[in-house]
Amino acid sequence: MAITKEKKSQILKDLEEKFSRAKAVYFAENKGLSVKNVTDLRHSLHEKGVDFVVAKKTLMKLAAKNTNLPDLSDEVLPGPIAAVIGYDDVVIPSKLVKDFGAKVEEKVILTGGILDGKVLSKAEAMQIASLPAKELLLAQLVGSMKAPISGFHGALHGLLGKFVRTLEAVRAQKA
Repeated sequence: MAITKEKKSQILKDLEEKFSRAKAVYFAENKGLSVKNVTDLRHSLHEKGVDFVVAKKTLMKLAAKNTNLPDLSDEVLPGPIAAVIGYDDVVIPSKLVKDFGAKVEEKVILTGGILDGKVLSKAEAMQIASLPAKELLLAQLVGSMKAPISGFHGALHGLLGKFVRTLEAVRAQKA
């Protein structure tokens, strides 16, 4: 069924508004997904503050152009495509799509994206999707900052313990 010009105009305005607010936009090929799977994906993305928009490639290219984003190639936008738009975190959208794709037997595949005004290839989008979560990275940072202090504390504690045992041995020997 053909989409009217008014409907296309509304979809374009919606895409432009979302692209202009986005920190990261990833594109996912969604061949063969059932309505239930699409609904589940939309729900899991919505919980994390991420939008999932299915639209024609020409409208996505036009919305990117109108919001001063780089031109999108057919390599990034093959076949039936959806835009996964993240507003707060740049890793969560790609990670959720990658994980969901693995769950539904690779029917949702990242094909690329836009991050910091640069077009990402499929490989780059997949690399971002494989990054650890922000909380885990922060925990690793705190752990690496804490490690030298803990080591220093352990060394001082060991030296003081040796000193106390030596004094105790000297006291016991003189008694």
